[in-house]
Amino acid sequence: MKKIAIAIDGPAAAGKSTIAKRVANNLGYTYIDTGAMYRCVAYYALVKGVDFHDENAVCRLLPEIKIKLMPDNTVYLNDRDVTSDIRVNEISAGASIVSAYSKVRTYLVAQQREMAKEGGVILDGRDIGTVVLPNAELKIYQVASIECRALRRHNENLSRGLNSDLDEIKKEVAARDEADMTREISPLKKADDAIEIDTSDMTIDEVVAHIMNLVEEKTQ
Repeated sequence: MKKIAIAIDGPAAAGKSTIAKRVANNLGYTYIDTGAMYRCVAYYALVKGVDFHDENAVCRLLPEIKIKLMPDNTVYLNDRDVTSDIRVNEISAGASIVSAYSKVRTYLVAQQREMAKEGGVILDGRDIGTVVLPNAELKIYQVASIECRALRRHNENLSRGLNSDLDEIKKEVAARDEADMTREISPLKKADDAIEIDTSDMTIDEVVAHIMNLVEEKTQ
């Protein structure tokens, strides 16, 4: 079977990573978590005491940042496992800020394209189908209601033993949507040739099965 590149875009907490990991596992593809890469930049800025809003200071850190994405979805930053550290709300907000910086995007997009050049990959993010891999053979735009996405993030936090306020998360998700859709550099938007999937009332298995069918159509 021909191996293709799959791009999954969509707003925060739409379940993109969960679905991408499952599809990648089913296909034997490599999953490239682009969001984790931006989270690593935000986390490193936090560790170094750099304000997320100080674009020049954040960009000066880039040469010091070495990210490794492992097959088991472990994320290493400068040889340290930061898989859990980068999944807290503060880093989510920071990732949205630093991802708007052109130098940060250029630095990470180059790495993402290099990882994807041989095919057999699935990437998820905000601008995979529009900017990172505009020639991807299959593009998915995955959405869900704000209420549904906030509840997913809330349950995720609770499962990790973190304090979580559902109303606050709703506000954060709405703010993240606004920031992602209106930023000047690579805003979140649906690629013209992307297939939209609303997962609000779908189970994970249903979404995965739907995408697997789409992959089969593309690789026949």
